[in-house]
Amino acid sequence: MPHSDPKTLVSTDWLARHLNDPDLRIIDATWYLPPTDADARADYEAAHIPGARFWDIDDIADTRSELPHMAPPVEKFMSRMRAMGIGDGHQVVVYDRSGIFSAPRVWWTFRLMGKTDIAVLDGGLQKWIDEGHPVEDLPPVVRDRHMTTSRQADLVKDVTQVAAAVKLGDWEIVDARPADRFRGEVDEPRPGLRKGHIPGSKNVPFDQLLNADGTMKDPAALKAAILKSGVDLDKPIITSCGSGVTAALLAFALERIGHTRHAVYDGSWAEWGMYNDLKVETGEG
Repeated sequence: MPHSDPKTLVSTDWLARHLNDPDLRIIDATWYLPPTDADARADYEAAHIPGARFWDIDDIADTRSELPHMAPPVEKFMSRMRAMGIGDGHQVVVYDRSGIFSAPRVWWTFRLMGKTDIAVLDGGLQKWIDEGHPVEDLPPVVRDRHMTTSRQADLVKDVTQVAAAVKLGDWEIVDARPADRFRGEVDEPRPGLRKGHIPGSKNVPFDQLLNADGTMKDPAALKAAILKSGVDLDKPIITSCGSGVTAALLAFALERIGHTRHAVYDGSWAEWGMYNDLKVETGEG
């Protein structure tokens, strides 16, 4: 059983013990990779951990951007958290239905806004249900609470900063997409994107960070998986993926092994793969 840390990862046993704590807030952050027909909100409404709020990754985002689910402006984040009854002094636990997949995106978004009292539920909803813990289909009781934010700009990179890192080589760029997408052997799920990867980047497919049951590997195994891909952990790291979701999972894994100099390329391949003036590579990298 992994050691529970309320700032990164907690076990289902930890959540069961703390489920009725008055300052605990739970978020269901289930999201499905397009073009699936699955409906995350409908799944939430059918069954969720008692008291959980639903986080719509595509709504709590910068919807002015042409790119998918970019990080929300501070004001929008604060407004949505107030509407969800999440504020200062709350311990937040976030989960999804895929073991660990989209929940770290919410963990990272909170960190971006300067909020560190948030953890991912190890194994997600499936592990919770498999162990016989309760679920419900009732909406949560929400009471407003103010949230103080302080955006941490060093946790996110834009395309200009990533292009500079490619040129200078002062950051490692690590891509969490599956290997066949990284190598450019298959089409991207989103139409219109080129195939391949950012020049000089390394590939750590996100599923290499997880156990077969969807729980996160222990820190030693995480470090081994990252080093196996040739990543230099002495450098700061920019994480990337298809659209910034599993890039956050990779950033979460880096945090778990004590590597704190990391940032998410928010636009990820949805942005880099769209612009023909940005170079791409194919193959192993």
